[in-house]
Amino acid sequence: MKNVPKAIVILWMSVLIILGMPHGIVFATTGEVQQPVSIAGWEVKWGNVDDQGFISEVKGADEIWEKQGVDKLEYSSTDRSSSLWTRLTIPELTEESSAIRFENIKGNHIVIYLEDRKVYENYHYNYDNNAVLLPLSNENSGDTLYVWSQNEKGRLGIQGTVQVGPYAALQEKYIHNGLIDVILGATFVFTAITMLSCTFFLGKFHKGLWISLCIVMGSIGTMIITYSQFLYTFYQVYGDLYSVVFDLAMLLGMPALCYFFEQIIGPGLHGIFTKLRKIQFIYSVVAVFSLFIYVTSGGQWEFLYNLLVQRVVGMVLVILLTILLVGTIAKALQRNREAMLLATGFGTFALISVAELLWYYQRSGSYHLLWWKWSMVAFVISLIAILGSRFAEKHTKVLEYSKELELFNNELQRSEKMEIISELAASVAHEVRNPLQVTRGFLQLMTEQEDNKNKGYVRIALEELDRASGIITDFLTFAKPEFDHIISLNISDEFNHIEGILVPMANLEGGKITTDIPPDLYIRGNSSKFKQAFINIIKNSIEALQGQGQIDIWAYKQDGMIKVHVRDNGEGMDEEALSRLGEPYFSNKIKGTGLGMMVTFRIVEAMQGQISFTSTKGVGTEAVVSFTEFVE
Repeated sequence: MKNVPKAIVILWMSVLIILGMPHGIVFATTGEVQQPVSIAGWEVKWGNVDDQGFISEVKGADEIWEKQGVDKLEYSSTDRSSSLWTRLTIPELTEESSAIRFENIKGNHIVIYLEDRKVYENYHYNYDNNAVLLPLSNENSGDTLYVWSQNEKGRLGIQGTVQVGPYAALQEKYIHNGLIDVILGATFVFTAITMLSCTFFLGKFHKGLWISLCIVMGSIGTMIITYSQFLYTFYQVYGDLYSVVFDLAMLLGMPALCYFFEQIIGPGLHGIFTKLRKIQFIYSVVAVFSLFIYVTSGGQWEFLYNLLVQRVVGMVLVILLTILLVGTIAKALQRNREAMLLATGFGTFALISVAELLWYYQRSGSYHLLWWKWSMVAFVISLIAILGSRFAEKHTKVLEYSKELELFNNELQRSEKMEIISELAASVAHEVRNPLQVTRGFLQLMTEQEDNKNKGYVRIALEELDRASGIITDFLTFAKPEFDHIISLNISDEFNHIEGILVPMANLEGGKITTDIPPDLYIRGNSSKFKQAFINIIKNSIEALQGQGQIDIWAYKQDGMIKVHVRDNGEGMDEEALSRLGEPYFSNKIKGTGLGMMVTFRIVEAMQGQISFTSTKGVGTEAVVSFTEFVE
């Protein structure tokens, strides 16, 4: 799902490209047509209290009409009347197939007459934006058009432009009006459904957050679609259904939004987000119940619906968005990465939405909410980005845990293998050493009796017995690494002895050993075992030089630890060989048994130390051995 934000961006780029295209490309027409012209002004007159929108109520009446231009875009109903008549004259029409287009007529109930003939009527209970396209012919030139608009909420009359011209040209603009809202809302709904279908593949930990995001996105998309003028223009018969679906989507989306914020930001100061979610859930349940009663009762409980859904919901939404915004900004100031991302997207949405809602109520509902739907784009993208970052973070943790588990399993297998070898070595070494010592003794007696011809063979046999004895000693050391004699060891003194033993060997191989050991480094351990471990490490470095080379040894104190480094510029090892260092019977040397390095690991481990190797093929190898510092 990490590609979902990218898909949204690509989709939005496509929408913006479509929006930026000339209308002649998006809605192709054949041939050149005359451009529409705008009507500069019209006349208005307030209707009477008992007006029903009949032409007889206004035509031939003696009331004075007030001239009005396009600068006066809308009217508000008064205590005297909730209806308004508008009268305009159709200009000269040059084409047979002409039309007049009203960008928007405010009112719940709209009736239009061409002279005495009714040509349009539309009624919506909770929606007062009406785009109208009426076909005309050149015979209608100079005719009078009467528009009656009624609205109990206050917004009346013509808003926007009124254009007259060829039917094809005006139809293009008429269809385009509100279509982008449908595309935008459908994008959100489709994305929410697609994401929701992936819920079955998620664990319990992610399901709640994922489903809440799907509900929020689906609610936002549904609200944008059902608030679009496109549906009320072309499918006006379902107008009441659109209003109910809009309210239902908003009431379902608000508690889901609270839950999502609670999961991302936390419960907040004094658990304010948790309390807000519970209060919002209770309100949504009550409001949905009142909506259900209103719909099923045929509008008998209209007062309850108007109170809980139409009037209260706006203020509840303002309070909700304000609290969430303040809490998000406070969390973002604490350098919380997710809160900073959420504050950017949600801040854009909340500020624009709150400003529009306050302006809506300040004008007593005489404002068409417009910018909130576009601010939701930034908000939804930030939500998806946050969820995507959480999945990426969890994936990274899973990889880290997998690596740690692999290391643990390897260490466990190594420990079990070492334990088996220790038991076997302890039992076999004691039984084999005694016969070897007896055999060696008899061979030494034979050297005094044999002639010179056989003495060479006896000498070789004694050397091999000594080598076998050394291997047995390594087995016993490995099987029993505990030390009987533990003392304070001065690292510098110990390496002086080691250097005296190994420098001649290094010189014979053409190598050079340099040491830099401060005199004040102390640890606790067994002197002979300490020397044995480092002699094994340094001997391996000497043998890896293959001629002239350099071995550097240095030590230092760091955070209560003594660290000793042994680095050579020999042939080095690959990753596979490096990972197997210390395994029983693994060796890169032709005659090697692997016991030396295995014993070294056991000695360092018994002295409560740690050993690690780094190596690059053809560059060299470095060993780092760490011991706890001893302070008297």
